[in-house]
Amino acid sequence: MSLMIQTVHGEQIAPFIDDVARLRIEVFHEFPYLYDGDMSYERRYLKTFSQAKDSLLVLALHEGEVVGASTGLPLAQEPPDMQAPFIERGYEVERVFYFSESVLKAAYRGQGAGLAFFREREQWARNLGSFDFLAFCAVVRPEEHPLRPAGHVPLDAFWQHRGFQRTDMLCRMYWKDRDEPAETEKQLRFWIKPLDK
Repeated sequence: MSLMIQTVHGEQIAPFIDDVARLRIEVFHEFPYLYDGDMSYERRYLKTFSQAKDSLLVLALHEGEVVGASTGLPLAQEPPDMQAPFIERGYEVERVFYFSESVLKAAYRGQGAGLAFFREREQWARNLGSFDFLAFCAVVRPEEHPLRPAGHVPLDAFWQHRGFQRTDMLCRMYWKDRDEPAETEKQLRFWIKPLDK
């Protein structure tokens, strides 16, 4: 199954919001996010990318269908609670480009889309010319989590091969897990990569 990679920016993101929203709900339903999402929230969340300065959306398309998506924007345009761990460690948030998420339908994994997502976002940040670091965060789940699938392999090695280093910097987000009656607090750990000039 050959994939086409397409990158759009700013207002060009708007026509893809519903496709990406459905994809986020589907993929983040899986472990480790276990997200019980809804379209109204997703549309509000993704609209910020269509309005944010210097944002991008990388799409993986198969026969015109959006089967994967990855987003990014300057950390300075994320909420204060996302910026706070960086400020506390002395980073200039204006110099950090944030990789928001990557989602890909299971049937299309292992075909290079994940590599393209990281490559395209990094190249965009480099071309903007005002960033020293790339960063993203990933949810922290205990090893003994009851919904952890047998044989689950974290993506740590993949991220390390892309040049990212795991940190002890954490942030908190709230969402409803698929086995929970209401939203609960989740911890997410930041990974950072220096953007060599």
